[in-house]
Amino acid sequence: MVDRNRRDKQQTLSPKPIETESFTDAAAAVARLEEIYARNTAFLRDRFEAYLKGESPTARVRAAYPFVRIVTETHERAVSSLSYGFVAGPGIYETTVTRPDLFRSYFLEQIGLLLANHGGPVEIGESNEPIPVHFAYRRDISSESGFSMSPSDQSLRDRFDTPDLATMDDAIVNGTLQLLSGAPMPLALFRAARVDYSLHRLYHYTGTDPEHFQKFVIFTNYQFYVDAFARICRERMEDGGAVGDAFVEPGNVIWHNKRLGTPGANGKAPDRMPQMPAFHLVEPDRGGITMINIGTGPSNARNITDHVAVMRPYAWLMLGHCAGLRNTQKLGDYVLAHGYAREDHVLDEELPLRVPIPALAEIQVSLEQAVSDVTHCTGTELKRIMRTGTVASVDNRNWEIGDHATIVRLLSQSRAVALDMESAAIAANGFRFRVPYGTLLCVSDKPLHGEIKLAGMAGEFYRRRVSQHLEIGLKALETLKSLERERLHSRKLRNFAEVAFQ
Repeated sequence: MVDRNRRDKQQTLSPKPIETESFTDAAAAVARLEEIYARNTAFLRDRFEAYLKGESPTARVRAAYPFVRIVTETHERAVSSLSYGFVAGPGIYETTVTRPDLFRSYFLEQIGLLLANHGGPVEIGESNEPIPVHFAYRRDISSESGFSMSPSDQSLRDRFDTPDLATMDDAIVNGTLQLLSGAPMPLALFRAARVDYSLHRLYHYTGTDPEHFQKFVIFTNYQFYVDAFARICRERMEDGGAVGDAFVEPGNVIWHNKRLGTPGANGKAPDRMPQMPAFHLVEPDRGGITMINIGTGPSNARNITDHVAVMRPYAWLMLGHCAGLRNTQKLGDYVLAHGYAREDHVLDEELPLRVPIPALAEIQVSLEQAVSDVTHCTGTELKRIMRTGTVASVDNRNWEIGDHATIVRLLSQSRAVALDMESAAIAANGFRFRVPYGTLLCVSDKPLHGEIKLAGMAGEFYRRRVSQHLEIGLKALETLKSLERERLHSRKLRNFAEVAFQ
C-alpha cells in the first residue's frame, strides 16, 4: 500500500512505524498481524480516553490497520482442488485486516494456502487505512469508554478518525471496483473497515458478540423455530451431550455444557430482545450452528446477511414458512427451492435480475436426504410431502389481496410452487458473498386456493411441524459439516478473477 506522505506524518500523532516484513510461515504472519492490530488499537484507546479526561492531543491521532500482501510474477501455481486460496495471475495483491484474534484460524488457512499455492512469501505491515476510533473498541465506544457523542461534536472528528461509510462499500463483492493505475489488486472480499462495521452491527441487531457466531447458519422467519432450537440446546447442555460445548443466547448469556464441568448459565438476558435475536450452539473452531430469527420481509433478510457474510460462514440455510401455490400441496408439506423468482427488489442494483441464482448440489442433496431420514419417506412417498421447485419472494406481505388474475399469471409464468418474502434475498446474498446457501420451506397456507392461515389453524400447524422442520435443518447441517471444504465451497460461486481469500 502507498505509504503516508511526509506532510501527513508531520500532522498526525501515531505509533512508531512497524516495518513491512516477509513471512514464509502462516502462524508467524498471523502473529505479526495480531501484534500490529493490538498495539494500534490500544494506542487509539489510550489517546481517546486521555482526551475524554481533558488531555487535548497536540496533533491528529491516527493508527492504521495491518495489511497482508503477496507479489507474484508468474501464472504458475500449485495444483489445488480448492476453488480459492490463490491469486489470478502476476501482480500485487493485498488487503487490510481487522480482529486477527477473532479470525485467527481463518487467516491461518487463507495465508497458508497462498504460501502453499504460490511458493513465495507474504508481506505483513501497516497500511494507510486509518482505524476509526469507534472500531478500536470491541462492541460500543459509548458503553466501553463512557463517551457520548452528538452529531454536532466536530471536535472529535478533528482529532480522531471516525467511521467513513464512503470507504466501506461492497465494490469488491459486487465486481464494480475501479482500481487506480498501479494500485494493488484485492486479496479479500472485504477491507478491514467494512468488516469492523458489520461486526458492530451484528451485536446491535442480534444481541450477541461476533465471537459466538458459528460457521453454519440457519435463518428463520418465525420465533417458534428459535424457541425449539433453544430448548434443544439447553437440554444438551444440561444433559452433558456430546454435541456442543456451550449455548449462547442474546445478551451473551452462556450455557456451559455439563460435560465440561461448568453447568448452568452465566450472563443476564436483555430487558428487551434485539431486532433479530441470534442463538449459537458453540463447537470448537466455530464449527457449530448459529440460528437467527430475521423476522418478516426481504429488507431484514438482506440486512442481516450483509453483516453475517463478513464472518465467512461455510453455509447458510433458510428454514421458514411459505404459501403453497399448487393444488397438490397440503399444509405441512415441504418445498426445496431449486430456483428463485426475485420479486423482493432488495438486491436489484447489486445483483441484477438477469443473474441466475443456481441450486448448489451439495446443499440440495443434504436437505433432501435429511427430509427423507426424519420423515422416513422415500421415493414417491417423499415426493408427496416435498416439492422441489421455484420459490417466489415478494416485498408485499399482502400480495394475495391484489389483482388476483395478474398475480396468478405472474406466478404461473415463473413456475413457482411456493411464495415467501425472505428466501430469494438470502440465497441471492449467499451467491453474491460466495457463501453456499439453500432453502427448505414448509407450507403454512394456500391463499390461492382459499386456505388462509387463521389464528387457530396456525397454532395447531406450528405445534405439529416446527420441531420436525428444525430437526431436518439440523440434520442437513450435520451432513454438510462432514463434507470437505473443497466440496462445499462450490465453483459456481466464483467469478472470472476471484479474490484469494474466501
